[in-house]
Amino acid sequence: MTKEAIIAALKTIIKPYSEETIVLETLSENTDFIKDLKINSANLVDIVLDVEEKFGIEIDNDSMAKMLTVQATIDVIQSKLGNNAGE
Repeated sequence: MTKEAIIAALKTIIKPYSEETIVLETLSENTDFIKDLKINSANLVDIVLDVEEKFGIEIDNDSMAKMLTVQATIDVIQSKLGNNAGE
């Protein structure tokens, strides 16, 4: 799955959890969920659960702890999708 496709899916997933509409519209790899989108830690967990459901992957606690930026989230998703493809 391409980075652009993942970012488009992330925009949809993140939208209900952030009121920072301008930042959301210009979402990029450098966007930070907490600093830029003002998402709290409880909502970050909800986003991780939504990501798992959307992409059909399981995200372990270590990977979840890394998912603080869009780029880190893309890396985790692509890694998990790659692992699933090999099974």
